[in-house]
Amino acid sequence: MNPLKNKIRETIEAHAPKLKEIAAFIGSHPELGHEEKLASAKLTEVLEQLGYHVERGTLGLSTAFIAEYRSSKPGPVIGLLAEYDALPEIGHACGHHLICTMALGAAAGLRAVADETGGTIRVYGTPAEETKGAKVDMAAAGLFDDCSVAMMIHPYHQHEKSGSSLAMDALKFEFFGKAAHAAANPELGINALDAVIQLFNSVNALRQQTPSHARIHGIITDGGQAPNIIPDYAAARFYTRSATRAYTDELTNRVKACAEAAALATGCRFTVTNDEYSYDELRTNQALSDAYTANIVATGVAPEDIHSANDHGSLDLGNVSLRCPAVHPYIPVVDQPYNLHTVEFRDAAQLDRAYDAMVFGATMLAFTACDVLTDPDLARRIREEFESTVASAR
Repeated sequence: MNPLKNKIRETIEAHAPKLKEIAAFIGSHPELGHEEKLASAKLTEVLEQLGYHVERGTLGLSTAFIAEYRSSKPGPVIGLLAEYDALPEIGHACGHHLICTMALGAAAGLRAVADETGGTIRVYGTPAEETKGAKVDMAAAGLFDDCSVAMMIHPYHQHEKSGSSLAMDALKFEFFGKAAHAAANPELGINALDAVIQLFNSVNALRQQTPSHARIHGIITDGGQAPNIIPDYAAARFYTRSATRAYTDELTNRVKACAEAAALATGCRFTVTNDEYSYDELRTNQALSDAYTANIVATGVAPEDIHSANDHGSLDLGNVSLRCPAVHPYIPVVDQPYNLHTVEFRDAAQLDRAYDAMVFGATMLAFTACDVLTDPDLARRIREEFESTVASAR
């Protein structure tokens, strides 16, 4: 094995008991987005112990951070992305307690060789991926613009190559009508719930004229107080998604037009707001993805066990991938094909097998970063691909 990679592996193995302890702590103390005080504190404490300079509260976000180790030699800037928010009610059912600890483990391994390889290692603590992802703010502020690569690994039930994700807008529609007694004088009322129902009917018709990669899905969050009162207020939330930001913008405008028509038909007034952040599509850097895949194959993972990328929804990493080369592969941490965001996945992702897989993932992140740090040709190909396929499309 490459001496540098051997040093990385030995370092991560030495830290493995501590990494597993941290993952178990975060997994058993789930915190919602922008409330991840325990997780953020635990991660930044260990990063400082590893010799990283830590900036807490990045961009005024209390649980965000950037930890950096800058070697004495010039070289690429490696971005490792840590997510640590949980889901409402079901906790760490998306494995974010493993994602952040993989980044931490990779940071430990790379710290051990950075003075030999040169370059800069940077860990981004990114709260609230599930809702108002901090990567959106960080990308907009240019905090990834000097990164040579940005990497993370997501827990799953199988190996998957990094692929794409859907661009997404989150919309909240509110309709305002006029209350009246539904039996005694309905003619005096303006039914806000009728407007919401019209919106859903129009969106259902719209779906027939959208491409297969488009998604529109919504819920009614407020439909009135009692059957005998015509609702003067009703509200709904929708996600619009597609394979590209450009088409998602078009789709969002069409859904807004449906709402406008529903308001006009029922006599209501309406408002529309973005109640969560908009996410751009993930554009995987293939040269970087191939380097990662080569590393897991070199450890004994059979190529036929590495599946082609599938669409898993929307990621705030998409916004990062438009600012620097990025990858988001998946590794198996559970024995059964449990779906993400389920209690079954949550429970299985807190077993010893999942923690062993986490250590493996940390090692593969660090190995791939080492390749970028030590192979100028690879770094060049990664940058050239990014410039040709992403930067020109901004």
